[in-house]
Amino acid sequence: MSIIVENMDVVEQINMILHENGQYIIGRMGLPYRERQINIICIALDAPQNAISALSGKIGALPGVSVKTAYSSKIYDGTSVKNK
Repeated sequence: MSIIVENMDVVEQINMILHENGQYIIGRMGLPYRERQINIICIALDAPQNAISALSGKIGALPGVSVKTAYSSKIYDGTSVKNK
């Protein structure tokens, strides 16, 4: 998931939403792009597609925030990884 934050007033809300979904987060990288006055956040997730969609929707609904997600075609069924 990639997040572009143009409204710094919502950063605390984003962090709270991410914290609530911490069980799905594999890694996170935040890049302050001071020249453009934006923050870029990249998050790697291991979660069901509906959980990722819900998380993306909550964050994307905040003012001044854009979210894009990309999904792998690999599915883990609890025992092995399978292609879709």
